[in-house]
Amino acid sequence: MKTRTAILALVLSFPVYPVLAEEPPPQDRPPPPRDQPRPPRERQQPQPRGQQPRDSNVKRYSIEQAISDQAQLHTIAFDALAFLTGDFGYDTFLPPGKVSDYFGFQYMRDIDAREGGHNTAFLTRIAHNMLAVLNDAQKNQLLTLAQQQEHDIQQFALKRLPLIKAFRQNLNGEVPPSSKGLNKEAVMKYSADLYQLDGLLSYQRAQMMGNVLRSLNEQQKASLSRLKFGDSGTWPDMPEQFDKRSMSHEVNVAMMTYASEMFSWYSGSLEADTYFCPERHGMYFGGFGMKTAPAMGKPNYSISTTLTGDSGESFLNSLNEAQRKSITDLIALQRQDLQEIVNIRKAIASELRRFLTGDTADKNKVLTLSKRYGELDGEMSYFYASAFANVFKTLTAQQKENLGKLRSLNPADPRGPFLYSTPINMPVIEDTGFLFGVKK
Repeated sequence: MKTRTAILALVLSFPVYPVLAEEPPPQDRPPPPRDQPRPPRERQQPQPRGQQPRDSNVKRYSIEQAISDQAQLHTIAFDALAFLTGDFGYDTFLPPGKVSDYFGFQYMRDIDAREGGHNTAFLTRIAHNMLAVLNDAQKNQLLTLAQQQEHDIQQFALKRLPLIKAFRQNLNGEVPPSSKGLNKEAVMKYSADLYQLDGLLSYQRAQMMGNVLRSLNEQQKASLSRLKFGDSGTWPDMPEQFDKRSMSHEVNVAMMTYASEMFSWYSGSLEADTYFCPERHGMYFGGFGMKTAPAMGKPNYSISTTLTGDSGESFLNSLNEAQRKSITDLIALQRQDLQEIVNIRKAIASELRRFLTGDTADKNKVLTLSKRYGELDGEMSYFYASAFANVFKTLTAQQKENLGKLRSLNPADPRGPFLYSTPINMPVIEDTGFLFGVKK
């Protein structure tokens, strides 16, 4: 109880980012897909230092939209479709940018005026532009941290696997004989430890990036000012800025991630850092495997911005009333968790931004808040896994056939399992009995 009280005190010590109610969609037309949320009433939006995008994208994306009932329902339904028609390999896919995501990159991606944020070249272009501004000593700080974090970055991905395995076992009815099913407390505790590692990675990245950004000279700052946050059309095509053959794939990915996030952090805002896309939580059910894995290895490939909404809606239409209720009930079930997550994300992002001004962020505060974040994400994931399994048990053969048709499979696409987005051989996964309440 003392721990929970301390966490709430940490969260409440920061300004609360308001959660506004979503207007109901007009009755004379179907609601727009999740990836294209309807603009809300006039609200305060993140104001990056760079030039605002020239189109309406900035008005279409906000925390309020991300946690709205409509956005969440379409996202959860899409995850359910991916989970019920996929396999363990697809479930493991995770874009590297979903880890330690407190630096505004997702917001910059979503509001891009050229709508190029979901193209495979987006991150590469801004990363090379950022690296081109840095001198060798500054670049070496990125390299040093990438080498230091390589093990923990790998461990974060590998530690997800027992949860993924347990959720799929629960779907298939493969429950240990002495268990009644998934244990919510065990799932939350395991997820809390996972997110504490995420918090450590975030703290270390912010510390390094703050050091580099504070060391920029006036010429470097002038160069960065020509690169606009939210308008990738101002980013020139740059050659590669380092020899990636001299480092491991994981270190190369980390370097590119740091560089891209360093720009969005420098040019963005606290609100941009707090923002997340609707599919940010419960990332164990194959949604990214179905949506993003087909883009791997394909230069200049644009990921569909309507797939989640369209497929989620089709999934719901394929269910009977009782099955659909199992999914729609999740919205109310998770609402309090989502609202607390918004406040925690803002608290963490606020603390990390201290490094930008030469101050020192409170490491214990970041780790404590991250652990609570993990508990919340774990509880939501437990809710999803339970509901998806309940629906699966009642599907008819015709429904299963119909759902299979909603999933487009290309035999040439990677199948997984994945270490983030890289296909790997099946790793050894610890016994998952503890996630079903079975003592080790």
